[in-house]
Amino acid sequence: MVRAVSNHPSQALRITPPTALPKSYQTTSAPSAPGIPDTLRQKLSLTTPAPTSTNNKAPITLSSTHPLEARLAQWRATQDSLKMEGLRRAYGIAEPVRRGMELRIAGAGEWRPLCLGGSAGVHSDVLNGREAEIAWEDVFTGDELREVPDFHSEVEARMKMNW
Repeated sequence: MVRAVSNHPSQALRITPPTALPKSYQTTSAPSAPGIPDTLRQKLSLTTPAPTSTNNKAPITLSSTHPLEARLAQWRATQDSLKMEGLRRAYGIAEPVRRGMELRIAGAGEWRPLCLGGSAGVHSDVLNGREAEIAWEDVFTGDELREVPDFHSEVEARMKMNW
């Protein structure tokens, strides 16, 4: 039996993400200070709550305003899939499945009220091997200018007690 050998690297063992840079992007940041949101262009007030998804199963995907940000997100996803593929090849399918279940359980259990600083994600960082990293998202969460709800209303909403 003859197997066809391809010159392309396997998608499972990619080290870098594929280069698919967008040709254009739309931004609502201030032209004099890129990256800082312009409240007038976004048509939001400073106390507008964060957008929530109408479908609980589909998380909100943030649109990147810069190609480098999208590239870094693709880089992290590619590195995670490479790590899981290496674990699968070394230990079998059970290891990536177990780690995926642990990440899902840790993500579901990580919740702190916003008045206490919000969710830190420490358990997920440890399981991903990123406990020693300090990323942009760790410092600037995006909720700095929004009004923080009080503790009781947030817990009531979380426990579905707000009839």
